[in-house]
Amino acid sequence: MIEALRGLGYSAATALADIIDNSIAARATNVDLTFNWNGSGSAITILDDGEGMDADMLDRAMRLGEINPLAERSPQDLGRFGLGLKTASFSQCRRLTVASRRTGQTECLRWDLDVIAASTDDGWHLLEGPAEGSSHFLTRLDSVKSGTLVLWEHLDRIVTPGCSEQEFLDLIDRVQQHLAMVFHRFLAGPAPKLRLSINGRPVSPWNPFMPHHPATWSSPTERIPTDAGIIEVQCHVLPHKDRLDAKEHEVMAGPDGWTSQQGFYVYRNERLLVAGGWLGLGRGRAWTKEEAHRLARIRLDIPNTADADWKIDIRKSTARPPLCARERLTRLAEDTRARARKVFAHRGQSVRDAVGGDPIMQAWVAEHFSGGMRYRIDQDHPAVKAVLENAGTLAPDILAMLRVIQETVPVQRIWLDTAEGRETPRTGFAGEVPSEVHAVLEVMYRNLVARKSVPPEQARLQLLRTDPFHLYPDLVAALPDVPAAP
Repeated sequence: MIEALRGLGYSAATALADIIDNSIAARATNVDLTFNWNGSGSAITILDDGEGMDADMLDRAMRLGEINPLAERSPQDLGRFGLGLKTASFSQCRRLTVASRRTGQTECLRWDLDVIAASTDDGWHLLEGPAEGSSHFLTRLDSVKSGTLVLWEHLDRIVTPGCSEQEFLDLIDRVQQHLAMVFHRFLAGPAPKLRLSINGRPVSPWNPFMPHHPATWSSPTERIPTDAGIIEVQCHVLPHKDRLDAKEHEVMAGPDGWTSQQGFYVYRNERLLVAGGWLGLGRGRAWTKEEAHRLARIRLDIPNTADADWKIDIRKSTARPPLCARERLTRLAEDTRARARKVFAHRGQSVRDAVGGDPIMQAWVAEHFSGGMRYRIDQDHPAVKAVLENAGTLAPDILAMLRVIQETVPVQRIWLDTAEGRETPRTGFAGEVPSEVHAVLEVMYRNLVARKSVPPEQARLQLLRTDPFHLYPDLVAALPDVPAAP
């Protein structure tokens, strides 16, 4: 049974997060992880300063399934099955030792899967004290008045044949990223609920929603009643890459990258269970993670009374919304995905005029018809309309040229470049010097004022409502008054 439980699918990072859950439940304020590299003799320890356990409590903690998952729990409890300590540990190591101090007395028990495998009977042999040669790992418990130390040895799922020290160090980085995300609400603030360190280095929180950035859009928090309790939802659209500096963009990609981190973030008692994904929601078929929605992230808080309704698994890594909440969550997600798609497509720029809120006059329009979708140049766009009005006998040639451009838009190339580069192509004079924009802007402005007798102020307002000049309000405002046509 124990060998079978090793295959539940934990990673080292998710397994360690499960151990830290127990520390939080024991009211620890400090948790220190230590990775000791020694080839096949490498070990990992997790030390907390929580309430600790006496002999009876430790004995029950080391048993599998000691807690009934159907039993009523404290609202702050992060566990459910009574398996986390054992299954998480067994998934990574073959020897688990737990030493705990409470009221000055230290107790120690261990599981050794090799001892069980070599046993000639069918007994579950829970051993007392550390293994020979492992006592020095437990001396770190002397630094706390009360607390618990978990020791992993024989790390056969971590230090596999051929594993190098550098790969062990890379694992530490992945663990740090994961824990910074999972416990970010515990680690945040001037007086954090938890201080977490790895080999003596503090773990800083990683907030997936970037709430304090001025370009982040956040909805009001919505409370949705269900039979299992109130769930809270807040939707966010993160800033486009063009609104972030290089460091911010790299950090906010998260452990798995921008595209993978989109979707719902499901929390229970402020502990992150699910980091991204659309929870099987969608219209007709479940939504998948797509580049266009990479900026959409939704915070979802559930109470621990909702575990069964949300189908929370032993690893605390999957969740499925109950039927009573699916429709409302789908609508909120649809709105957030649509907003994120606009930000992604327009590179973080507003698609509406700041003056009056009127729609921006776009040079390209998308037409839907029975055969699908096509893109057309809007002949009412001021730049196009001015040329056609002054074209005279060249008008048919210009219209033919526009039709050729429309019919040869490299849609597939644009789609491939966007998917492979994970970024929308640059438009709207992005990256150009202001003089290039000004040169085109001045031609259009003079055509409006000098040829069409549009008053200068009205001409400037019209340009502010025209793509892409709405992106350059300072240049538009600086246009000088010019005499109108006689």
